[in-house]
Amino acid sequence: MISGLHVLALALVVSLAANAGLGAAWLHARDAATRTTGERDSARADASACSDGVADLRDLADERGRRAKAAQDTAAQRRRQQEAMAQLILSTPASVPGDVCASAQARVDSWTRGRAAP
Repeated sequence: MISGLHVLALALVVSLAANAGLGAAWLHARDAATRTTGERDSARADASACSDGVADLRDLADERGRRAKAAQDTAAQRRRQQEAMAQLILSTPASVPGDVCASAQARVDSWTRGRAAP
């Protein structure tokens, strides 16, 4: 038969093994929770950086849109001026009636003088 001391020693060994197993399980759970918290914090930081990047890109796009609008307005104004000049040229009668080449030469000479003038 097993004596009371042997039973107590066996119970102590079983308790010690159970406590060691529970301690190891608790440490594993704590490490997993710490790792999960770190991953969560990292994901939040990444998401925040992404949001900041998107906001920066939105600001850049808005600025480029404003500059493009200004450039388009300038180009439209220049186009209107050139259209007016083209209409003026087309509506001006030939400087040398009956000779289109001489008229063209006179128009080019006039244009050249206008560009050379300060």
